[in-house]
Amino acid sequence: MATVSELYEARVKAGQLAPDDAQRGVLPALDRLVRDLAARPAPQAQKSGWLSRLMKPGNGAADTPPVKGIYLWGGVGRGKSMLMDLVMDAAPLDQKRRVHFHEFMQEVQGALEAVRKTGQQDVVRPVARSIAEKVKLLCFDEMQITDIADAMIVGRLFQILFEEGVTVVTTSNRVPEDLYKNGLNRQLFLPFIALLRERLEVIELASATDHRQNRDEGGQVWFTPADSIARSHMDLLWREETAGAPAQPLMLEVKGRKVEIPEHVGRIGRASFWELCGKPLGPADYLAMAEALDLLFIDSIPRLSQSNYNEAKRFVTLIDALYEAKVRLIASAADNPERLYAEGEGAFEFERTASRLHEMRDADWGRG
Repeated sequence: MATVSELYEARVKAGQLAPDDAQRGVLPALDRLVRDLAARPAPQAQKSGWLSRLMKPGNGAADTPPVKGIYLWGGVGRGKSMLMDLVMDAAPLDQKRRVHFHEFMQEVQGALEAVRKTGQQDVVRPVARSIAEKVKLLCFDEMQITDIADAMIVGRLFQILFEEGVTVVTTSNRVPEDLYKNGLNRQLFLPFIALLRERLEVIELASATDHRQNRDEGGQVWFTPADSIARSHMDLLWREETAGAPAQPLMLEVKGRKVEIPEHVGRIGRASFWELCGKPLGPADYLAMAEALDLLFIDSIPRLSQSNYNEAKRFVTLIDALYEAKVRLIASAADNPERLYAEGEGAFEFERTASRLHEMRDADWGRG
């Protein structure tokens, strides 16, 4: 079994990674976690079916306490997600999952709604126990909490996951104390921060290098400013990518609602910023778009600020969904990513989005 350190150095030697002292500095903690996971006894097989285990009451105690997890935080592009991927590769167990935090919480909210329909008083415990029966290592990319519905249930959800023996590794751009900062009823969220500090080793990845900014760009896929010249370039690329085929609207059904992408040909879609982010859409809608497309054209991304804060939040969620699904992006915008959201509330969170947009401009990036 290779350690995280061994996997890291192998990639450096192969030229797949640039050596980084800050990244090397956190490798011992990641190796510790993998060693502890390897030392855990294998869980005993359950005799009852999934549905009966989901619905039955429980005392919330695991046979084996979870391995202490890791909360890895730091600036955008520092390699947090890459290091977490190495943990996933090295972890010697089958019951493990890597998932973007937004996507995970969407799944949880859907499962909670399903349990509510059964009339149970406690809806969180059966959902948490169902997760714990399938997964013993949960790796979350980009933990951030901005939704009050998520904020009000994460504390109890994670408490039960820990009780059921689940180990958590998560990345974030924020120290735990800054999660859900200035959120509504934040005092109810504070015990979750204490729980993270208790159950996870909090480590800052303090690299001075944004490795995404150093990627080579291929053919132009980001056009600025979003004027008539940019529109002409976008139209030309659209014709090339779709081979001139006529476009039709794409209607997606999400939780009983219709979500529209105005133009699509096969798995290529096109819409303006306002068509995607000017409507009250949420993570589930953007995840559905990312699932349906390999390439998305976005026209006329404006400058972002407090004046269009809600639209900017949706744009961040959209880019997260596209990035995680490896959907290619071609866009016209008022400015380059790092200058789109220069100041005001939300500018800090947008640094990660700008970094991702830079990475998505690489010629070799994406699945298509």
